[in-house]
Amino acid sequence: MTVSTMELKLQAIRDDEGLSREEKIARLERLRTEARALQRAASESSMVEDDGWYEDVHLIDLVLDRLGRPVEEKGAATL
Repeated sequence: MTVSTMELKLQAIRDDEGLSREEKIARLERLRTEARALQRAASESSMVEDDGWYEDVHLIDLVLDRLGRPVEEKGAATL
């Protein structure tokens, strides 16, 4: 089974015992912001295919939810 780069990043954050829950959430939220930006760029360009960015956001959302920080989309800019 192949593991994506995002899955490795998420595992590293989850397993880092030196990070508090709040620090983990902050790192995950930064990753999510980056993944959403890539997702938006892909949706606006007819030449760029989905390269797993939709799955990346989903994976980040799952980890945030497990940490007790469910993600709520805001406004009309959601995809």
